[in-house]
Amino acid sequence: MGELRQDLGFDDADAVYEALIDMIGDLDDDTARLVMAKLILLLANHVGDAEVIDQAIAAARKDVSD
Repeated sequence: MGELRQDLGFDDADAVYEALIDMIGDLDDDTARLVMAKLILLLANHVGDAEVIDQAIAAARKDVSD
């Protein structure tokens, strides 16, 4: 069983954040959602551990209302 890493894992977290924002900055909402979904699926495939992905989903949804 894997464990979701929640400590900072980037040398330059601000640069990663900027890259994510730049990825969708010039896109309309529907296209931005498509690109984000594709990125999520690529990263989930890279992780390759369903339990870790479930933990990430729970962490992402925590304290978020609909």
